Amino acid sequence: MYGHRVVVTGLGCISPIGLTVDEYWKNLLAGVSGAGRISTFDPDGLPVQIAAEVKGFDPGNYMDRKAAKRMERFSQFSIAAAGQALENAGLKVDDSNAWDVGVIVATGGGGIGAVASEMETLVTRGWERVGPMMVPLMIANMASCQVSMAYGIKGPVVTNNAACAAGVYSMFEALHFLRRGDASAVVAGGTESAILPLAFISMARTGALSKRNDDPLTASRPFDKDRDGFLFGEGAGMLVLETLEHAQQRGARILAELCGGSITGDAFHVSQPEPSGESARRAIVRAIADADLRPDDIDYVCAHGTGTPANDSTETQVLKMALGEHAYRIPVSSVKSMIGHLLGAAGAMSAVATVKALETGCVPPTINQFTPDPECDLDYVPWKPRHLPIRTALVNGFGFGGQNSVAVFKRFE
Repeated sequence: MYGHRVVVTGLGCISPIGLTVDEYWKNLLAGVSGAGRISTFDPDGLPVQIAAEVKGFDPGNYMDRKAAKRMERFSQFSIAAAGQALENAGLKVDDSNAWDVGVIVATGGGGIGAVASEMETLVTRGWERVGPMMVPLMIANMASCQVSMAYGIKGPVVTNNAACAAGVYSMFEALHFLRRGDASAVVAGGTESAILPLAFISMARTGALSKRNDDPLTASRPFDKDRDGFLFGEGAGMLVLETLEHAQQRGARILAELCGGSITGDAFHVSQPEPSGESARRAIVRAIADADLRPDDIDYVCAHGTGTPANDSTETQVLKMALGEHAYRIPVSSVKSMIGHLLGAAGAMSAVATVKALETGCVPPTINQFTPDPECDLDYVPWKPRHLPIRTALVNGFGFGGQNSVAVFKRFE
């Protein structure tokens, strides 16, 4: 650990089970699934027809409707969640502090919907009908830039694209900015909206998605013996992170502390985790050391827990390698069992849940735990939340291409 201490002062989210943090947290604890048949397009004939969609989202509640029409859904989500987080933190950005506040937003697919739509236009209607705004709509950095423009943030504005590790990596990157004094506060998180036929067909052909079309509510089964793939999700999660000095000077309510992080690479495969788990183990060990803690100090793990056969068994193995026998003594749960896999936003949604767990002393469950898997033999908090006084927690994020990112949060003292 070095430089400034970093604390969490605000949370925001747009999720498949709630359009606010309070609603998201309430439904996580209740074990509510956001899964269902896809409604944004007709999935008939596709091998996968289910997802965890955001329902009832009206961008006009968060931004000018004319501005909303000039951005893709992933950018709309980022503005909405960031606005909630800033409000929750009581942090107003104005001329006095705009240069000291930053934005780091992760995304996996960015505005892939704009690409698919304009390609169809090109093929069916000709090049003269292709919209001139396709590039500003689709480029991944628009999520962070739109947040910057919406709230007048003029400090570091960064986008990261570390696949499914991206949401956690946003926390790690913000931690470095704040420790070094490059900013006094950072809005950090992830956003994703890629529920599209093209993405579904491609991912389904890899075998990564659950095909339980007739039973979507139980399709996402992290760590269960009969898991058959992940459930696509969408949404955004944002945290306001500040240096401790800045938060205290303005009298902010401190929710938790972000005290460590790490990122490593597998150098192995474009989609499969490296079987030995060594790189992911090192990410966990380094993150704990960066937080100036020991493995036995960890009280809870918000797992990557995708529900794919390879991820869940490997992550279980990695936790045992990194934490030793202590891994058997602590709860490990996956919010993806309820909200699906939000790709670039997944780790940010896990971070929001982890801060709430530290704040309330309640760990969210892993639902759809029907059949124990001998290869997944840790305590996955099946079905019901658990009340216990946790002080420190890991958030794991593992992405395609072999990127492993881990963040360490603890109760603020």
